[in-house]
Amino acid sequence: MKAAGRPREFDRELALQGAMKVFWAKGFAATSMEDLVSAMGIGRQSLYNAFGDKRQLYLEALRAYQHATTSAHLARLDAPASPLEGIHDLLAGLAAPDDEVRALGCMGVGSVCEFGAADADLARLREKTGRMLARRVLARLRDGQARSEVAATLDAEQAARHVLMTMAGIQVAARGGASVKEIRKMARFATDQLAAR
Repeated sequence: MKAAGRPREFDRELALQGAMKVFWAKGFAATSMEDLVSAMGIGRQSLYNAFGDKRQLYLEALRAYQHATTSAHLARLDAPASPLEGIHDLLAGLAAPDDEVRALGCMGVGSVCEFGAADADLARLREKTGRMLARRVLARLRDGQARSEVAATLDAEQAARHVLMTMAGIQVAARGGASVKEIRKMARFATDQLAAR
């Protein structure tokens, strides 16, 4: 039997996932504490005790989201032997087959749209994950040039930036209602622009 007043135990990871889904769907400003306690399945005091305030919870949720998505991006990028197909798979993989998930777009892109560069903590978090992905895209492009798959005339660094901008554009298009078919067409078109002729 629990002692009176003892806080209810809960699964911290599960609660964080609940918070992440709400922030992902609504953004930081539009998410209320009521939204969070409902999605997390915990009381307000438990939320404060475990995660701090709303901003700290948002940072932790965004960090968890970026860790999971960046790992998935890198897995798709690195899986094929062909560097060009790795780039294609990276982009095409942004087309979540679940309509509701796809319509959420990207929590990271949503954070940029909501905060811009005004929040130093968020900017550092985005820079860290963005830099890791950019390095890997650049390496695959250079490998593609060495294999004569990617046009040798392309500036590999500019091409890597273009791939990352295309990712952001696809994720905004997904949030705006683009279908899986439309996103896959975008991915193929963007990849074809990199190919050696």
